Order: sequence, then structure tokens, then C-alpha cells
Amino acid sequence: MTDALFGQFPTMEPGCVWLVGAGPGDPGLLTLLAASAIRTADVIVHDALVNAACLELARDDAVLEYAGKRGGKPSAKQRGISLRLVELAREGKKVLRLKGGDPFVFGRGGEEALTLIEHNVPFRIVPGITAGIGGLAYAGIPVTHRDVNHSVTFLTGHDSSGIVPDRIDWDSVAKGSPVIVMYMAMRHIATITDRLIKAGREPDEPVAVVCNATTDQQQVLETTLENAEQDLVVAGLSPPAVVVVGGVVPMRRTLDWLQRGGEQ
Repeated sequence: MTDALFGQFPTMEPGCVWLVGAGPGDPGLLTLLAASAIRTADVIVHDALVNAACLELARDDAVLEYAGKRGGKPSAKQRGISLRLVELAREGKKVLRLKGGDPFVFGRGGEEALTLIEHNVPFRIVPGITAGIGGLAYAGIPVTHRDVNHSVTFLTGHDSSGIVPDRIDWDSVAKGSPVIVMYMAMRHIATITDRLIKAGREPDEPVAVVCNATTDQQQVLETTLENAEQDLVVAGLSPPAVVVVGGVVPMRRTLDWLQRGGEQ
């Protein structure tokens, strides 16, 4: 990648905010536009899930501001983060809001964009590879396979208050989606698996939990709906994680390219 290549991309302007997805972890999964933004920004407001290696692309004089949010731990309030972006933009900075995964997939990018609109701050959205797709691919699990599923449901395991979302129609999800991909679900895995089983999913249906996806700390647990809670405790795994339920999970036995000699 040369400066000539990066020179073809849109440029960050003072007083503008870019909401950018950094992908699921591996810095190689940054888009070229995301890498260009990191190289250009005056201030980078980043999440906990952004790999530190991605931030090494920043200018030496760039300011890095941590705005991570982790369930159950003290963290910045979303409204405060959004207003901080406004403040930095009004100071004439080139502002990069860098998020793990994709800013519009359970990343609260929409909330931040609405705040920027409210305060007349110009912005650009740069999508990133979401963990529910890229993270599973690194575990050798395809989100779709024509012999298994023609639909997939993505959902979050907790809402803004930290509990299992009541607005999810669990019965419909259980009955209508052959493959279910869940973000932020480990904390309430017992409740979620119980609801899915009560809604008709088989207790022995395959489940995979992918922690720290696409990084050198990646761990994968294969289990079942009825055993997921206990097996997670025994394995001692902790978030961040993506949970997938369905018939694509056993395909990992063949498609786990990292274990077959692939390089990360």
C-alpha cells in the first residue's frame, strides 16, 4: 500500500467526524479506508475492542482517547461519548470514532450519528467487518451454507439496561431461523438457551462460542444448547465473544482452516 493509493481516498476534513469500523480484531481485516482514516485523524476516540495494533497506524502526534464499554464494568456513558465527538469537531479537529466490528451492527454508531446530526456536525460512515461474520469465519464456521440454511438471524444478548432484550420474539427466532448469531450473549447464556429450548429448539443442537475472534487469543468452544452454560464455566472463557447456534457449527470440523495449517 502506497501513499499514492491512499491519496485516492476521501480525506478527513477539520471539524468532521468519521464513524469507522475496525473489524473484529485482526488488523489485517481493516478496510483500506479505515486504515487511511487512522493515519490521518487528529483525535481517535476508540472502543475497548479495537486491537492496539490498529492504533499503531496513527500519527505520532495524534491524540488517542479511550471510550471503551464493557458489560458489568465501569465505562463511559454513551451520551457523553457522543457529545465528546461534537466537542472535538467544534474544536476543528479531524475526529475518528473507531469501533470494533461495524459501527452500525450493535455498535451504537446510529446513536452517535444522530447526535452529530442534532448538532450539525458533518460525518462519514465507514463500515467494518462485523464479528458475527468475520469472527465465525476465523473459527471455520460459515454463517450460511446452502445445504444448511437460507437465512440467519443476528441478535444481541443484552439491551441498554444489561438484561436480555424483551423486545426479541424468542419464539419466532427459535422457530424461524435455522442459524442464530448472538453478540454479547455470554452473560445471559443460561436464560437465552432456556428460552430457545422452550421455544422448540433441540437441547442437543450444536452451539459454538468464539472468544477474542480473529486475534492470537482466539478460543473456540463447541457445545450444545443444553450444555452451553456448564461448558462455558468449565472452559473458563470470558467475553468478548460471539455465539452461534445451528447446523453450520459442525462444519468447523472440516473448515477450521487455522487448525489445518492456515496462518492467522
